Amino acid sequence: MRPANQVLANNRNQEEFPPLLEQSAREVFQIMLGCELDPPTEVPSPESFEFTAMVGLAGELCGVITFRCSAQSAMLITSKMLGGDSKYPDEQVWDAVGELCNVIAGTFKNKLTRISERCMLSVPTVITGANYSYHSLADSGCVEVLFTFSESVVSVSLEVHS
Repeated sequence: MRPANQVLANNRNQEEFPPLLEQSAREVFQIMLGCELDPPTEVPSPESFEFTAMVGLAGELCGVITFRCSAQSAMLITSKMLGGDSKYPDEQVWDAVGELCNVIAGTFKNKLTRISERCMLSVPTVITGANYSYHSLADSGCVEVLFTFSESVVSVSLEVHS
């Protein structure tokens, strides 16, 4: 018998994960920011993503959910979450983008009805800057959904390790 997370990675990845990621991101943007996400109008270059937030999944499903956006989108997210000005200290922008990713990850996890209680989330990690590379130990590929948020493309992705 294969472990549950291997079955999930092999059987659900292509079919169920992309719509669940998309639905989770749309719900979170609507509830937290009062915004609709539109289909992407362009294919983004890696340099257009200046903020990357990651939340790990551990337990029945192991992997990482990543949210990426431009600096302009990060400021707008912060402004919509905190209200008021459009200029915030770096720490508040990091917190806002990290929290948005955390809520997307939690919403996604809760949609996995058979395993949500046996899957935990890590504390968000936020990376700023576009000139970096990272290497994931995920072995089932990457599921990514792209959206347009206030004229910029944002990305939500999931990498699963079986």
